[in-house]
Amino acid sequence: MEKNLTKEKSKDTYVEAVGRRKTSTARVRITLATKASFVVNGKDAKEYFKTEDQRRLILDPILKGMAGKESSKWSVEVHVSGGGIHSQAEAIRHGLARALVSSDAELRGSMKTLGYLKRDPRAKERRKFGLKKARKAPQWSKR
Repeated sequence: MEKNLTKEKSKDTYVEAVGRRKTSTARVRITLATKASFVVNGKDAKEYFKTEDQRRLILDPILKGMAGKESSKWSVEVHVSGGGIHSQAEAIRHGLARALVSSDAELRGSMKTLGYLKRDPRAKERRKFGLKKARKAPQWSKR
């Protein structure tokens, strides 16, 4: 599935990776392009993510992870589903970092130190029977 981006620069050459966070899943495709673009679920990233904090979060692997490298233009296309908007942003960051590492293995060290390759497994714990929430017990009374 992975194609080498440095040898061929045709339009159908891309690298795909999956990023996850809580219940969000993001399928990220990156392609070398002359003009940088970021599309999330068919919309522009600025239209999909309203706050500047979320936009910075999804661009971190390109801006911070590739700090020492030459800045090549990437066309990024993302399909994300599940979870909340912040969880989706972190899933995109995870998938984008994985895709960049699979296109250029030298980026692995910097991405690991920044923590972008680690999948955050924390999720809501299920409710158990006899309890009000996952761990909250009903009030105890002696009689």
